Amino acid sequence: MKVQVRGKNIEVTPALRDYVEKRLGKLDRFLDNMGEAMATLVVEGDSQKIEVTIPVNGMLLRGEEATDDMYSSVDLVVEKIERQISRYKGKLNRRNGRSQMEFSAEDKSDAEEPKVLRTKRFAIKPMPLDEAVMQMNLLGHDFFVFSNAETEQVNVVYKRKDGNYGLIEPEFE
Repeated sequence: MKVQVRGKNIEVTPALRDYVEKRLGKLDRFLDNMGEAMATLVVEGDSQKIEVTIPVNGMLLRGEEATDDMYSSVDLVVEKIERQISRYKGKLNRRNGRSQMEFSAEDKSDAEEPKVLRTKRFAIKPMPLDEAVMQMNLLGHDFFVFSNAETEQVNVVYKRKDGNYGLIEPEFE
């Protein structure tokens, strides 16, 4: 797998680049058809963060980890992506009856598949985005589903890790 490494507020040394490429390159043993991995190393204050995105069969595997040491962050994000690959392969296996991919003993996960434990129904009224943000904050939630008064579509507003907000709007094809 080809790995593209870039830095933000950090100079990517050859040793660090080699470490990231070596660790992410080992993910090839899990899946054959992985695209080019994009790794972004970010330094914000004392936090050293890595963000990794890998396209696989039209899907994206994405991981983000931050510690006070970049090498530790790399190790943690690789573990996170390995777990995602394991879940992805399990879903393929269940969907196809038996997948054409070979599974090794180290790939098997003892973790239970998450289940939907509760369904919640609620009435939504049309409201502008700023009111939805206010409502979300009043409820103390990290996200809020609402009917956008401007677009007349169901949207989701969510709180980002950086303290700002994000908006998810549906796009129908």
